Amino acid sequence: MASFWSRAPGQEDIEVVGASRRIGRDIYHFFLRAPWWVDIAVLSTVFVLANLGFAVAYHVTGGVHGAEGFIDEFFYSVETMGTIGYGEMYPTTRAAHAIVTVEALAQIFLLAVTTGLVFAKFSIPRARVQFSQHPTIGPYDGVPTLQFRIGNERESRLLEAVIRIVLFRTEKTKEGVTLYRMYDVKLERDRSPALSRSWTVLHKIDKTSLLWNATPESLEKDEIEFVLTLSGTDELSVQKLHAQKRYVAKEIRWGARHADMLTERPDGKLRIDMGRFHELVDTPPTDDFPYGTI
Repeated sequence: MASFWSRAPGQEDIEVVGASRRIGRDIYHFFLRAPWWVDIAVLSTVFVLANLGFAVAYHVTGGVHGAEGFIDEFFYSVETMGTIGYGEMYPTTRAAHAIVTVEALAQIFLLAVTTGLVFAKFSIPRARVQFSQHPTIGPYDGVPTLQFRIGNERESRLLEAVIRIVLFRTEKTKEGVTLYRMYDVKLERDRSPALSRSWTVLHKIDKTSLLWNATPESLEKDEIEFVLTLSGTDELSVQKLHAQKRYVAKEIRWGARHADMLTERPDGKLRIDMGRFHELVDTPPTDDFPYGTI
């Protein structure tokens, strides 16, 4: 089982071996990639270990008035590092004062590092973009068309949204070398001035398309994958956002299209039903496209 920091989106089924994992050389990047519960656990552990270390120093040197054993000295260290100072325990010797001085200095650096890491974690721009569960291939204006549905889950719009789709497939060179090659997929439109709730991205399968004469069986045989990369600027935070989604051949639904989400209300205004975002509708088969069931 691979760890959470070794996988990027779309790499869940890729096993990485032989790669160096020296987390200590890139703690900042590890902290940003790790889940919140891991970050909190790491910071809490560092805090406890630091106080245990100073408690040992107090226990060895003594000089803490009111401390009756190692547990009290640990709590005294916590009060010192937290700048609490209840007044029940205090240093009485030069050695204890020296340790307090070192601990106060360590607390400044520990607090600064913790604050910086937590702020950096909070300030990472995160896109709330949803992708339909399945892409579809069905007739569109009489032409078989590959379709993807994308939506913004936030109320604010994603300005100047740009979508890029790359097709991956397995090929063999004339020398017999197996390659996993990438191709850019030409779209009817790859830019939206303002992405709100829904956007259907289209790729017409004509003679210039890499999918010309493709079948469900041929796509699975060639191990076809599609990787969608979306970028844009959130109009509220004015931050650049990115999102990515991967689809494999078996997730494509042939002879289908995405259900209509827009309806007109009696007052003439439009209603968008987000509950139908992932819903598919069957398309009738034709002589050129004999697929008609979801």
